[in-house]
Amino acid sequence: MLKTLDELFELVIERKASDIILLADSAPAIWVAGEMQTIEHEPIQPEHVDAMLTPLLNDEEKAVLAETGDLDFSVGKPDVGRFRINLHKQRGGLSAALRFVPDRIPTLENLNLPPRLSEFAKLPRGMVLVTGGAATGKSTTLAAMIDFMNRNFAYHIITLEDPIEYAFSHQKSLIEQREIGKDARSFSSALRHVVRQRPDVILVGEMRDLETVAAALTAAEIGHMVLATLHTSSAVQTVDRIIDAFPGSQQAQVRIQLSAVLTGVACQMLFPDQLEGGLIPAVEILVPTPAIRRAVRDNETHLLSGMLEMGRSLGMQSMDMSISTLVAEGRVTPEQAMANAHDPEKMKRLLAA
Repeated sequence: MLKTLDELFELVIERKASDIILLADSAPAIWVAGEMQTIEHEPIQPEHVDAMLTPLLNDEEKAVLAETGDLDFSVGKPDVGRFRINLHKQRGGLSAALRFVPDRIPTLENLNLPPRLSEFAKLPRGMVLVTGGAATGKSTTLAAMIDFMNRNFAYHIITLEDPIEYAFSHQKSLIEQREIGKDARSFSSALRHVVRQRPDVILVGEMRDLETVAAALTAAEIGHMVLATLHTSSAVQTVDRIIDAFPGSQQAQVRIQLSAVLTGVACQMLFPDQLEGGLIPAVEILVPTPAIRRAVRDNETHLLSGMLEMGRSLGMQSMDMSISTLVAEGRVTPEQAMANAHDPEKMKRLLAA
């Protein structure tokens, strides 16, 4: 019987799992290389989740859980890693979703990410957006970029996270990690004040609302490097999502602002790696050239897809180009490629080439 947090840590390490779901009246489920597995275990009872996880909460967190039915928090074990935990009510009892975050931060190379990501991490100012759906490795990519900066540059880096995932140690850089709900009221509130704290780099765990997007754009505009995430599936959708977050009367100004500060977009998707096991990323990369900046400014984002595909010499690639390369390397099956293609007809031509 899984009764303690230590036993959960042992489980994910032994099985090389990324996630655990503890659901009442069901055996625990884990995710290994993106696929769900039910472990041999007697059904979890609501009181087991309660007994294991609620002692970790302070009075304020317990009040939030009681009022809203949901709570996000994280807890760590030295030299092992952290769990990012969502505790929630389900059919009157408690259930939990736990994401394991290893103690060791992987490098960009270890993650099999394109070299252009390290080039983004070398930029002194601007805005780099790492996007994708849920569980596509956005937080891990951002952590690897921060770690790259930490090892190579003397920066003051401030991260705004909900909750804190990877724990950084100071190397060449000085790093502050602020947890939303504990160290700051909200992303937008923290961003309004963080520019007075002399940061070189600001990481925004998620741009959830107009106020946060506006504050992040302003921070980039006045000379900071801003790294942030969005739940978007392509570079074009990312640009449109930011602009559409604003009222119509403000969108022309936002296009000008975004065209000036945007320095890179990386959109991710994860696949089971057929060669080495684990997961392998496909990554769409957009590098803002003068033509791309002009298209953003002039409300011609429909042109970006073609520009992106023509920019291979600058490290750009579409998602379908990235996936087809993984197929050619034997790491993704053609069936997986077709099932996840943005443009199935174009994918057929790429696979046939």
